[in-house]
Amino acid sequence: MDIFKRLLKLSLPHAGKFILAMFCMLIVGAATSAAAFLIKPALDEIFLNRNADTLAWMPIAVIVIYFLKGAANYGQTVLMSYIGQRIITDLRFDLYRHIQNQPLSFFTKNPTGTLISRITSDVGLIQGAVSEAVTSLLKDSFTLIGLVFVIFYRDWKLALIAMVVFPLTIYPIAQFGRKMRSISTHTQVTMGSLISLLHETISGNRIVKAFGMERHENNRFSLENERLFKLFMKSVSIRAVSSPLMEFLGGFGIAAIVLYGGYQVINGTSTPGTFFSFLAALLLLYEPVKRLTNVNNTIQQGIAGAERVFDVMGTVPEIRDREDAIPLPRISREIELRNVTFAYEDTPVLKGIDLKIRAGELIAFVGMSGGGKTTLVNLIPRFYDVQEGRVMIDGIDIRDVTMESLRKQIGIVTQQTILFNDTVRNNIAYGDITKSEEDIIRAAKAANAHEFIMKLPLAYDTIIGEQGVKLSGGERQRISIARALLKDAPILILDEATSSLDTEAEIEVQEALDKLMENRTTLVIAHRLSTIRNADRIVAIVDGRIVEEGTHESLLLRKGEYFKLYNMQFRANGTDNKEAENLEKNEVAKLRSCEDRK
Repeated sequence: MDIFKRLLKLSLPHAGKFILAMFCMLIVGAATSAAAFLIKPALDEIFLNRNADTLAWMPIAVIVIYFLKGAANYGQTVLMSYIGQRIITDLRFDLYRHIQNQPLSFFTKNPTGTLISRITSDVGLIQGAVSEAVTSLLKDSFTLIGLVFVIFYRDWKLALIAMVVFPLTIYPIAQFGRKMRSISTHTQVTMGSLISLLHETISGNRIVKAFGMERHENNRFSLENERLFKLFMKSVSIRAVSSPLMEFLGGFGIAAIVLYGGYQVINGTSTPGTFFSFLAALLLLYEPVKRLTNVNNTIQQGIAGAERVFDVMGTVPEIRDREDAIPLPRISREIELRNVTFAYEDTPVLKGIDLKIRAGELIAFVGMSGGGKTTLVNLIPRFYDVQEGRVMIDGIDIRDVTMESLRKQIGIVTQQTILFNDTVRNNIAYGDITKSEEDIIRAAKAANAHEFIMKLPLAYDTIIGEQGVKLSGGERQRISIARALLKDAPILILDEATSSLDTEAEIEVQEALDKLMENRTTLVIAHRLSTIRNADRIVAIVDGRIVEEGTHESLLLRKGEYFKLYNMQFRANGTDNKEAENLEKNEVAKLRSCEDRK
């Protein structure tokens, strides 16, 4: 019942159109019943009694009836289609907006394909239930009522004989509905898996080809595809058996009517017009009844889709603005993490982090993979919320400010550059769509991107493909940097922004990053330690804890975690032990010389 209430709530704004559509359906039902009703005077008065007066008005009445029926049919079709499409369009938007408002943890729990299936396939099933099924349910119900009135008016005894058949259909219809709902749920789950598989293999086609896994992926797709086919055929079978079963059961009723009604005509207790008017109404009656059996199947499919859609919409975002949240003023003093603890479900990631970052300071985070560096910086834009402790900007807990005002102050450049299948211009302007053409070009020049952009076929109007596939890694990264420059946020997060680039591309991107970092509070995660020598402070994180922090030189002298990482990189880069030792000695000698002069 909760599902029906929610769907009814969505339809309330369209109550006026719905009432008008119902009026049109009422006319359709009345016109259909009137057509059956006119058979008696047509046969008895025209063909048996040869009444000329009846012949004069009968054709006009038939024309009027079918004109009204056609006009009303058109009206209810347009109105109900509008209502159904409007409800579904609004529901699809509400679902998409709700998904967009979810935190990152939501997307780690729900595969992309499943979410796409919710927005497309599941909402499509609801559309069938809201527009087609409701239309058929109301129109056929009105027609049914009108025709039942006709058959009882013509001969109530014959009507009672016909009505005996209808209770026999209730049980199979209910059984079919339950099966259809179960099959529909399994179909939508399988469709979600199929879409997820498509998303993974198409977006990751380079890896598929590189490892020669085409046959394997074809087999995986074939299994899901065949599973979907079998579920679809089960659905078709249930739909297909409904109408024949109704016709078969209806045949018993019609046979009884012909036997008893014919006997009455032969004995003179009834006229041919009465009998054929009754029979016509009865035959017309079975059509809406058959459609109503299929409507039940459509409604059950819609309920299955609605359950899945409302299941997502019922997910309360773990991270959202408080009712009394305030706009965050532009950072002027510091970012502070005070006794911060964080875990992914039951897996501890950060433990008792205390850190202050002064405005305008460049802080680099280093440590082995899985140590918690990325998680730490993800807490600042509130991609996740801390379990214990506080993250503050200028002494204000970021949970007390609006997320919009917080994230406006933060620019992010990551190793995995996310670009959209749009123009270069729109990808750069994504950070702030209000910026002018001059601002976009200025940002592109600052990011060392303008020159290669102008060589593209349509320059700034060039479509770069999904994830920027038409650009090189370095070009994609510079577009990403231009986007961050255009946003002009006072806080900047760089998450291994150059680690996937070759040497030449890294030099160009690093130059762009240097311009981007000017006069900003910058948090850098870098595996290439050579890129962070000039950081104001380097923070080493091991197993979710800060184990040391300081400048490049002071940490080398300390010979702790940073020294180990620095030493490991020399060896990983192919520098032999002797050379590494010499480099370390030179670094230490320089440091001691500096200390002596002080």
